[in-house]
Amino acid sequence: MRSKEEVATVLELVRAGLNDCEIARRTGISRGTIRGWRIGRVPNFERARAICPVCAGNPLALRQAPYTYLLGLYLGDGCLAAHPRDVYRLRISCASAYPELIRRCEQAITEVLPVKVIKTGRQGCFEVYSFSKHWICLFPQHGPGRKHERRIELTAWQQDLVDADPRPLLRGLLHSDGCRVLNWVNGTPYPRYHFSNASPDIRAIFGRACDALGIEWRPHNARNLSVARRESVALLDAFVGPKR
Repeated sequence: MRSKEEVATVLELVRAGLNDCEIARRTGISRGTIRGWRIGRVPNFERARAICPVCAGNPLALRQAPYTYLLGLYLGDGCLAAHPRDVYRLRISCASAYPELIRRCEQAITEVLPVKVIKTGRQGCFEVYSFSKHWICLFPQHGPGRKHERRIELTAWQQDLVDADPRPLLRGLLHSDGCRVLNWVNGTPYPRYHFSNASPDIRAIFGRACDALGIEWRPHNARNLSVARRESVALLDAFVGPKR
């Protein structure tokens, strides 16, 4: 979502007689967007504030549990893609073996923003996606390249939402890139959780959320973290739930 200041700057350059190409060069805003503003299709900032707390300057007004759960899904198996007119598509990949996870993903999206959700089936998975100008506001971790090839940090307001209750974030991370397994020792099964992600920053986000809840974890290998102590597994079992 472009700011009022950007719109005002572009319209001032339009009044000065500059063409769309020159304005785009000076401002970094696409020619299509500038062309729309030139003919009067400017953003409705009042409506934007009504549906996007970040645009309203009050991100802590977001619904905490749906947002941080969706944040976990995004960090694990999600991405944003830019489309014309400053619209972004949020896309979450969900294995088709887990229809309840797909339903939870759809529900979280609609509870965060009042948008239409679309499902597309592919071999072995569904892509759950939605279009909005505000996904870039809500997931500022978006950037060029794969997430594990660039720095991933939570903003201060995102961290505040996570700190209020880290459990939905952990649920989202484990539902996207985690699993609960049984480790057999001398014929006795011992449950444990694994979280696997190529990004060291995302693994660190997982670890900090566990630390906040007193859940003990340790590196299992280069890309995997493990929660194996009985008390910590029980803490995760209390709110993560089965992946189904």
